[in-house]
Amino acid sequence: MTKTSGDHPDKTDIKVSLIGGHRLKGESLSERTLTASLIGGADIDLTDVDIPDGAELRITKLSLIGGVSLKVRPDVRVEVHGIRLGGVQDEGPTEPGGPTVRIDAWGLIGGVSVRRD
Repeated sequence: MTKTSGDHPDKTDIKVSLIGGHRLKGESLSERTLTASLIGGADIDLTDVDIPDGAELRITKLSLIGGVSLKVRPDVRVEVHGIRLGGVQDEGPTEPGGPTVRIDAWGLIGGVSVRRD
């Protein structure tokens, strides 16, 4: 995860495509990332990222069709927000504290699936 400096604390990485999703690895992400496409979801692997306790990594996904497949460590709490037709599959920790990944998923069709390794 790329830390933003004090000069640009609100920096957001933006990934855009018309058709086709995005495959994102943790070391290439900033603290805030936006992925947008007409058709296509986001496949995100954060297993190698050391997110400090109390820190929040925020990912926003915008698409008409396409969900989010997220892979995180077992201790990471995942919060899912947004509007989409599709459920959320996550059986991870829900207690506050520790590292947090916030997914804002906006779209017509596509759920959010969280896998823990």
